[in-house]
Amino acid sequence: MLEQTANGVCLAIEGLTKRFGGFYALNDVNVEVASGHIHALIGPNGAGKTTFFNLITGVLSADAGRILFEGRLVDDARPSNRTVKGIARTFQNIRLFPHLTVLETVMIGEHCRSYPSVWKALGKAVLQRPFGEAQEERTMRANALELLEFLGLAGQRDAKASDLAYGDQRKLEMARALATKPRLLLLDEPAAGMNPHETQELDEVITRIRDRGVTIVLVEHDMRLVMDISDRVTVLNFGTKIADGNPKEIQNNPTVIEAYLGEDVQL
Repeated sequence: MLEQTANGVCLAIEGLTKRFGGFYALNDVNVEVASGHIHALIGPNGAGKTTFFNLITGVLSADAGRILFEGRLVDDARPSNRTVKGIARTFQNIRLFPHLTVLETVMIGEHCRSYPSVWKALGKAVLQRPFGEAQEERTMRANALELLEFLGLAGQRDAKASDLAYGDQRKLEMARALATKPRLLLLDEPAAGMNPHETQELDEVITRIRDRGVTIVLVEHDMRLVMDISDRVTVLNFGTKIADGNPKEIQNNPTVIEAYLGEDVQL
């Protein structure tokens, strides 16, 4: 289960700012994500949502502000170290190794836990090789199979990742992220390109992941999905937070409705 902080906040964003030249991708943004919640981040294209994810995961560095995860300042610049801390993500554009099997893809996610450094990995390989498969590899395989069963992909464990249907590739990317054992999972437009049936399945998958004790921050344009599963919604527009509340409050917020004018979005 999630490691609860004293005030029940998993992720606290304070004054987060990112500039590209004279353009503010994010400008003094403050967000609190409660432990065990599904917290959606929405806004028109160019609002700063993906930049927000990139700052949390260390892909980009902030120009100002603080990121606190479970009450502790996150200031290590390397994305791999943030993964070890318990922060994982998926991407808007699916990023899989096409020639690996489904099982191998998920096992890769757990390497950051089993082999936290190159030297430790080499040392274990030298010590274990004469006696067959290392205990770590057997554990990773078992854990990967459990995740594939959880996400309904166990029957395709030997298939190539590139041979999966689009919706299953999305679930496989989630399985790889979950293999890192995150306490915070960032999902970047997981429903992009999905048909209505796949989106309904995704709704159930995200809810079940939350029920495993993982806090979720969701960036998504499918408003029906957002409003169905989110505990709280934060709205960005041109890098600035313009609203924050429960789904019903957001649906009835005139500032949010105005921000979406001209877009084919049903709030």
